[in-house]
Amino acid sequence: MTAPLRHSVAVCPGCATVGPEAAEEAPTEARLALSLPGIHCQACISTVERGLNTLPQVHKARVNLTLKRVMIEADPDIRAADLIPVVENLGYEAHELDLAALSATQADQAGRDLLMRLAVAGFASMNVMLLSVAVWSGASDATRDLFHWISAAITFPAILFAAKPFFQNAWSALRVQRLNMDVPIVLALVLALMTSLWETSLSGEHAYFDAALTLTFFLLAGRYLDYRTRAVARSAAEELTALEVPRAIKLLNGQEIEVPVAQLAAGDLILVRPGGRMPVDGEIAEGRSELDRSLLTGETLPVFAEPGLAVSAGEVNLTGPLTVRATAVGRDTSLHRMADLVAIAESGRSRYTSLADKAAKLYAPGVHILSALAFLGWYLYTFDMRTALNIAAAVLIITCPCALGLAVPAVTTAASGRLFKKGMLIKHATALERLAQVDTVVFDKTGTLTAGTPEVENFADLPAGDLEIAAALALASSHPLSLALQRAAAGAGITPAAVEDLHEVPGYGAEGQYRGQRVRLGRAAWVGAEAGPQTSAWLDTGSGTPRAFRFTDSLRPGAEQAVKELQSAGKEVLLISGDTAPVVEDLAARLGISKWMAGALPGDKAARVQMLSEEGHKVLMVGDGLNDTAALAAAHVSISPASALDAARVASDIVLLGQDLSPVPQACDTASRATKRICENFRIATLYNVIAVPLAVAGLATPLIAALAMSTSSITVSLNALRLR
Repeated sequence: MTAPLRHSVAVCPGCATVGPEAAEEAPTEARLALSLPGIHCQACISTVERGLNTLPQVHKARVNLTLKRVMIEADPDIRAADLIPVVENLGYEAHELDLAALSATQADQAGRDLLMRLAVAGFASMNVMLLSVAVWSGASDATRDLFHWISAAITFPAILFAAKPFFQNAWSALRVQRLNMDVPIVLALVLALMTSLWETSLSGEHAYFDAALTLTFFLLAGRYLDYRTRAVARSAAEELTALEVPRAIKLLNGQEIEVPVAQLAAGDLILVRPGGRMPVDGEIAEGRSELDRSLLTGETLPVFAEPGLAVSAGEVNLTGPLTVRATAVGRDTSLHRMADLVAIAESGRSRYTSLADKAAKLYAPGVHILSALAFLGWYLYTFDMRTALNIAAAVLIITCPCALGLAVPAVTTAASGRLFKKGMLIKHATALERLAQVDTVVFDKTGTLTAGTPEVENFADLPAGDLEIAAALALASSHPLSLALQRAAAGAGITPAAVEDLHEVPGYGAEGQYRGQRVRLGRAAWVGAEAGPQTSAWLDTGSGTPRAFRFTDSLRPGAEQAVKELQSAGKEVLLISGDTAPVVEDLAARLGISKWMAGALPGDKAARVQMLSEEGHKVLMVGDGLNDTAALAAAHVSISPASALDAARVASDIVLLGQDLSPVPQACDTASRATKRICENFRIATLYNVIAVPLAVAGLATPLIAALAMSTSSITVSLNALRLR
């Protein structure tokens, strides 16, 4: 076997090249990324970081809890495959991520940018307000003009910097000939600044510099609240791509050569070692093993792998080495096709129109028309351009949607805080609005309604001697059923028997010698038993009929309660799984779910959700696996557990932080109440305009009145939102 190429651990593994130039530019340090779907608290972070940092080859390891990811800086010859067992020995699932396929995990630049603009607007408005107080208190003539000019010097650069998001959004809307909430905001700001500058140059009494800055401050506060209610949106399709194996072992003339996956072609022979993930779609040419397809298909029971079996990228080889002949690589693999499904589904869901956008369609033209009529009416009445322009500006400022701008983020922030205390994190800006409309709930099975880990059902029913032999044989394998037997034996205090010549037979099970007898633990056919419908491992002690260890997947806490409460609330509940029909039917019966679907591929799940949507249903999808990502993205709204793989969490709108499913129906109830509060806030904003607009049109809206009116409406909306808590 040849040594791994040192350049293969570059930041861009898929872009690495072989040659003297590459050798000369070999990196002095490797940067690796591992996905850690099982971490959930500070203790997890400390355990993983401490465990990795103790390795001499690792220079630095930092865990990001939000992204469920660890970034590692290590010696240039270290590989992710060397570090994954270390993390797994610490008790956490780990998967390699391709840094070249990920958009770099940068600091939260957008949030910091908004916060900086908010700070500038707040600081500037406080200083200008101090100058305005002096004017309102009676400063006149040269003193008043000086204060106005100083206010202008502060306001113009502050507005140009702080209000940049509003200018950009308004221009984006106008460029495609439509209106949004930012168009009247920008028009009000521009008119207020121009009118105030004109008034200042003519030594006028009133200027709206303070009102313009106060308006900017409140609206930026609303944007920042809105931003903080969700995690930074990342593309699920990119996460799926990053989960592909960045390197593979290619067999060339009998030699093993590690190469970037980008260099593989159809027909190549690839060695996949136990514990490795399939880098391509292909067919097994040599070897026997078992495959874990749970992340892709939802099947809980590993599949027996032998020559001739078709395999897909992303499947995990469990027990024995396999030689795979590639049939599809790169963008042609099933994993990439799944990523395409997700991207298509995401673009469809993005067409949802939020309540704020619907309000803007009615509000923006109404404000513009009203301001234009005020200008026209006063000009025809006085034939004074200055008076007419001042009143038109006052109408725009006092009717500017400050309360409307806060109506949604104030409520979503309060609702998100309430749900966070119950263990749910809202990621998407419109998730609550969509969740309130749900009438159909679709659950995945493995890892969602169930814990995703098998448990021995009849352990206590078997003789102690058999349990000791089984415990010993289970130690020879990392098969999920063997691990379940190990846990059961440890929990019952069973001491493993002294089995000799203990070894694993890839694809079949484990065997050894005990008191002169050959003993086996594994597949039914291998030990001479007849398989039944239930997941089982069979023990042959060489002294009679093989005994079955029956396994069941335990329910996730709160699953029964969640299903019952959703059904009681009038919602239809469906179960869709890639697992076998008997297993899915049994779980559906336990939970009282009448409609279920088994053997569903990722495309089948997404198609079923899409069909329900086309029938007029508003679908909530709850799932956790790679096979659920397309369905999660296609649903009207989606939830995934924190234990889900990164791609599933990214495709979903809401993340369930704990193990308990009972917050799901509570989230639906909170979403309905939040939507009512949003509508109430719109009514408050409308009532405010009914009172304030006549004052503005009558020419009574001085800058002081405009500033007070905006502040009062904003505070009222925020207090109403807090009622959700």
